Amino acid sequence: MGKRLRGWVQFAALLIQNANVRGFLTGKISRGAGKNICVPGLNCYSCPGALAACPIGSLQSFLAARPVKLPYYVMGFLLFFGALLGRAICGFLCPFGFIQELLHKIPLPRKKLGRFKGDRVLRYLKYAVLAVLVIGLPLVLDWTPTFCKYLCPAGTLEGGIPLVLLNLGGVRFEIGTLFLWKLGLLLLILAGCLFIYRPFCKYLCPLGAIYGLMNRASLYRMRPQPEKCTACGACARLCPMQVDPAKSPNSTECIRCGRCVGACPTGALRLGFREAKTAEKQT
Repeated sequence: MGKRLRGWVQFAALLIQNANVRGFLTGKISRGAGKNICVPGLNCYSCPGALAACPIGSLQSFLAARPVKLPYYVMGFLLFFGALLGRAICGFLCPFGFIQELLHKIPLPRKKLGRFKGDRVLRYLKYAVLAVLVIGLPLVLDWTPTFCKYLCPAGTLEGGIPLVLLNLGGVRFEIGTLFLWKLGLLLLILAGCLFIYRPFCKYLCPLGAIYGLMNRASLYRMRPQPEKCTACGACARLCPMQVDPAKSPNSTECIRCGRCVGACPTGALRLGFREAKTAEKQT
């Protein structure tokens, strides 16, 4: 899929998942039937425009309930989309991922795609966020959705800020330390987007951690043709997630943006549901 077409898919996903225009006008969160189902990407339940629920928020709510309710639906939902698309969901259907990409497009001097010192270690942080904030604390200590409450920047951007700006019901008088903490964290992440491609996705997103673990087994994945590869390195140089498709075509970090496919001069890389037909198979 072309770069421009992918951008339109991302934009459409953002609009569709936040199509409750009335919510932005009234400041009221939708509580319709759609909130009983999840969307594939990270999109805050508390956003005035959200029509459905976030899978990470839903997972925490189940685990924090007493008695604990096993999240069969949420787990099945994540397994289904993970097995079908893997982290292509991050690259195409996640509203907050799209916002990060837009900010990264702002031209700045000395902006580099390459790794900085500590990048590789920081990539493991999202798995700690998943284990501790999403699963551990809600399950063991009966804490409210910890990730959503203390860390998630999507909730602040899509839910907290619009509600404060609308100030319906005097919500501005309820602003406290927690909101200021999350606002500061959001601003830090958004500022990071100017220099780093998708910093939240790389280092903190628990949903990306889940889908990334399924990249190697998902039906939609990178399907390389090693016999065509000339080891020129063009794919690795262009990858914004710093993956070398020639060595790790289905890395947990790959969001399936397709840039490497377009960069390969010999057509050795392909994204899809089916294996490419090689010359041997055709003869």
